[in-house]
Amino acid sequence: MYDLPQPDAYRDERLLMVEQQLRARGIRDERVLDAMARAPRHEFVPQEHRGEAYEDHPIAIGEGQTISQPFVVAAMLEALALRPEDVALEVGTGSGYETAVLAELVGTVYSIERIASLAERATAVLERLGYSNVTVVHGDGSQGLAEAAPFDAIVVSAAAPQVPRPLMDQLRDGGRLVIPVGSGFAQNLQLVRKIGGAATTMYLDGVRFVPLIGREGFREGEWIG
Repeated sequence: MYDLPQPDAYRDERLLMVEQQLRARGIRDERVLDAMARAPRHEFVPQEHRGEAYEDHPIAIGEGQTISQPFVVAAMLEALALRPEDVALEVGTGSGYETAVLAELVGTVYSIERIASLAERATAVLERLGYSNVTVVHGDGSQGLAEAAPFDAIVVSAAAPQVPRPLMDQLRDGGRLVIPVGSGFAQNLQLVRKIGGAATTMYLDGVRFVPLIGREGFREGEWIG
């Protein structure tokens, strides 16, 4: 868990984000709200964007990737109904911000990122902030992380053409998976539960993410959006 510095120059902005962008728009999980009141989003955005770190929109982080808007992060994590003892997998580390929020909510976080420079940068920030329950891996997130499975919860921060089979295989029975599925034109956020080895799916909301590139996702050049 991240120890907030004293004084914290962004504390008021972060708390305002939680109240106006999250609680006011229907986020009710107090553990998620508290985690996002603690995780320092400004530490995960480029220096030139720190002034807008707590605004309600995505922010470019380089390599054609973005840090998702706070409400989307909160909605995805709330849907997972996370518990302190859970082992979670994040597909698409990106900046490392959602990784940090996850680390506030569960016991162990594995995060996989296909772009080496982003994986290295996120690892450095997470280590500097003291998130010791996180392991970031460079690799193809569409294939999951079999060596660390099974997972109680999996969150995918990129859009896939369908739910990747390896992710379902690596989900513990009773586990939950949240993933945007669709194309560059239309995506739907799905909550998938694995019960008795079978998948049950709930459709949550329309979203817009960058593509999940990989063996079980989109191929380079396939994405149109």
